[in-house]
Amino acid sequence: MNFVTIQSVTPHFKRVNGKTVWSFVRVRSADGIVGWGEASINGKEAEIGQQARIQHERLSGTQADVAKGIAPLTKDKVGWAVASAIDQAVWDILARLAGKPLRDLLGNSSRGDVELYANINRGTLDRSPSGFAATAEVAVAAGFSAIKMAPFDDLTPAIAASAEGAKLIHSGLDRIAAAYAAIAGRARLQVDCHWRFTPQTAAEALREATRIGITWFECPLPETQANIPEIRRLRGIANEGGVQLAGMEESSTLAAFLPWVEAYDVMMPDVKYAGGLAEVFRIADALQSHGVSMSLHNPTGSVCHATSLHVTAAMPEGLPLEMQFGETDLLYDLPRPKLPRPVAGRSRVPEGAGHGAELRVDDLTV
Repeated sequence: MNFVTIQSVTPHFKRVNGKTVWSFVRVRSADGIVGWGEASINGKEAEIGQQARIQHERLSGTQADVAKGIAPLTKDKVGWAVASAIDQAVWDILARLAGKPLRDLLGNSSRGDVELYANINRGTLDRSPSGFAATAEVAVAAGFSAIKMAPFDDLTPAIAASAEGAKLIHSGLDRIAAAYAAIAGRARLQVDCHWRFTPQTAAEALREATRIGITWFECPLPETQANIPEIRRLRGIANEGGVQLAGMEESSTLAAFLPWVEAYDVMMPDVKYAGGLAEVFRIADALQSHGVSMSLHNPTGSVCHATSLHVTAAMPEGLPLEMQFGETDLLYDLPRPKLPRPVAGRSRVPEGAGHGAELRVDDLTV
C-alpha cells in the first residue's frame, strides 16, 4: 500500500538553544494515525509554518502517494523541506499501519544498525583551534572513526581572495591542523566549506588541508552550473591527495543531481530536501550507476535523524551516515520513546512501527 488519505497537516517547533529551532510537521491520516516529519531550517520557522498551513488546505481529504512524493509549493529550500517533511510523515503512517519499522518498507537490506560519522560543528562553541581539537577529541573518545568540522567561519566568496579572506582561511586551516593533531591515527578528518571559496582560493586551501591530513573536502564552491568545470578540477586535485570531494546536500530531485556525477566523489542527498524518500532511492540508484558514492546529509533534529537511520539501513552498506554530535541531547531524548544513542560510532535503527521518532505536542515549544 502506497497511499494515505490525509486529514490534517500541522507545523510544530522546538527551540533547542539560542541558535537552533527544529521545525516539525504532524500529519494525521483519515483513519486517525499520526506521523511526523521534519523541515528544520534555522531562521525560516515563519515560512515553514505558513507553507505547512497552506499544504494542509491543499492536501486535506486527498490521497498522498509515497511513490510520487508531495509537490512543493515553492521550489526553494523551504518549499522542498515542507514537502519532504510531509512525505516523511506519510511514510511513518504507512509503516505504522503495516506494523513494521520504516526500513522494512523502504528496501531489502534492512540492517539493524548503521555506521555514523560525527559532525562536530554546532557542538563546538569555542571556535578557537583548541576548541575544535577538544570537541574532536570528545567525539573520538565516544567511538567515532570519522569527524567533520566546518572551520572557515565568516568567509564568503566575495572576500575570499582579499587580505581579510586570507586571514579567515588561515584561521580555518589552523583549526583543521589542531583538530587533526588531536585525532591523528584514530579517526578520519572531514572538512565542510559551506560554499565559501572562489576556485583559486579553494584549490589553495584544499592543497594545504590535504597536506595536514584530511580525507574529505565538502562544498568548496557555490553549486551553480557555471561552477561544475571548476568543481571537477577541484575533484582532480583532491583525488591526487587521496581526498574525496563531496557536495549536493541541498539539492532536490534526481534531475538536479545528474549534471554533477563527474564533479563529486560523494553526493549527500538530505531526506529534508531531496523530494521524498522514494526520490532518495532513485537518486541512490542513479549515483551508483555512475560510480558516485552516497552519504546522507543529516545535521539537524530527531525526526530527520531517525528517518535517515532507516533510509541508510535499507540500502547496501556504504559510507557512514552523518549525525549532529554534541549540540544537544534532545536529538535522542525529545522523541518518546527516546532514540538510540550511538555506541562505538554506530547506532541501532529504531525498532517498532514507523520511523521511531514519535513526538508529543506538549513537548514542542518555541
